[in-house]
Order: sequence, then structure tokens, then C-alpha cells
Amino acid sequence: MSEEIVSDLMRAHIYRLAQRGERIDGRALDEPRKLAITRKYVGTAEGSARARLGNTDVLVGIKMSTGEPYPDTPDTGVLSTSLELVPMASPTFEPGPPKPEAIEIARVIDRGIRESKMVNVEKLCIEPKKKVWVLFIDIHALDYDGNLFDAGSYGAVAAIASTLVPAKAQGVGEDFSLPVEHWPVSVTFAKVKDLILLDPSLDEERMADARLTVTTDENGDIRAMQKGLSGSFSYDEVKRCIETSQKVGRQIRPILQQS
Repeated sequence: MSEEIVSDLMRAHIYRLAQRGERIDGRALDEPRKLAITRKYVGTAEGSARARLGNTDVLVGIKMSTGEPYPDTPDTGVLSTSLELVPMASPTFEPGPPKPEAIEIARVIDRGIRESKMVNVEKLCIEPKKKVWVLFIDIHALDYDGNLFDAGSYGAVAAIASTLVPAKAQGVGEDFSLPVEHWPVSVTFAKVKDLILLDPSLDEERMADARLTVTTDENGDIRAMQKGLSGSFSYDEVKRCIETSQKVGRQIRPILQQS
């Protein structure tokens, strides 16, 4: 049986289940998978966390170094996010330079953290125009079963919250925790035909016509949104996704804060 026929059959199966309000793994359409967070997972990093969202498993490490600020932000620290899709995580991942999908996921995660102002980067300035702290967020996919957008974001948020800036080793004062001021939560939706599924698994993600990621803060304010794939969402669908992301955010945030 050809891969195309198998894909069509799987798509029809997922859609039929969704029409009844069901999913392959037994969840409701608006129900996320179970999230488990382990902070300080890597002893050699300034901060780290392992995030398991269902069977999707990511490891996030934080490294801090001193460097020059950008010319247009001379008195603020620098934040940089990268994602590595290692072959052991999925047979579809290949070694080599970052692929477009890895770059997109990293940018969406970065935007949610940056635009929520989770970290007060002004407090990462050592000497205006000359020296600031540079925050590197390195995300590694260990096992891929869909929705790296949210899994990577949860791991990054938890890792940032566990980070101790190594100021003493750099000769610029005493060590201090990163100045965390807000708690962004990313929630991703996949649209299959006319139905919307929250936190898509790999099979659901493969069948999706459109994707929407909404990041909200602890006040329920929208901090970032990213639409992906070639399909579209109506105004009412986007509104429902936002409302659902706010509700799910209230459930996920305590897990990130207490891990």
C-alpha cells in the first residue's frame, strides 16, 4: 500500500474520530497531553530542564556569557534561541545544518519568551554599550511525537527559571538568578479540515491543514501568535483558540513555576 494511501486513510480516521469529539490517544479535542518538567537536569549548564509533553521529549540547556550589546539596544542583554533536531529523535530528522522547520520552531519559541518579557534583559547590562550578558537557549529534541513548539517552550521557560548567572566566574560581581518577571505559556492548535485539535500528536500534526500557536502571560494577555502551514483559520476560530490558550495557560503555568 502506497504512503499516499496510508496518509489518506490516517487523515480520514483522525477526522472521523474528531467529529465525535475523540482522538487516537483518548483525549478531548481541547485537552493537552500530560506535561512533566525536571529542572536542573544538566549540571554543567547555568540552567536546564527536561520537558516531556506526552511522548515528545526535549532537553533545554542555558549558557551565559558576556558580550557586546546590539547597537540599537546598548543597555540590554541579548537572548538567542536555537533548536537541534537530532536523528535519534525521529527517523525524519537528518544531521547537518538547521532545517527550515527547526529555525521556525526556534523563532516561535524565542518570540514567545522575548515578547512576554519573561526576563528583564535591562538587568543583564554590565556596562552600557560595552558589555552585557548573552543568554543562549539551546533546545534539543530527544523524542519527537508532535508539537515541539509547546514542548520546547515549556522546557525553555523552566530552564530559564532555574538559571544562575555565573557573574563571579566572569569577574563581574556575585552570581545571581535570572530576573524572571513573567511566565509565558505557549499553546498550539492543529486544524484538520474544519476541526481544531489542541496540542497535536505526531499523526495529527502530519494531517493538519493549518497550525496556530498562541502565547499568553500570567494575566492572560496575548504576547505572541504564529500561524503555520497553508490552511487558514476564521476570525471566530482564532478567537476560540485564544480563549482556550488562556484557559490551558492557567493549567500549565503552575507546573512550570513549581518544577
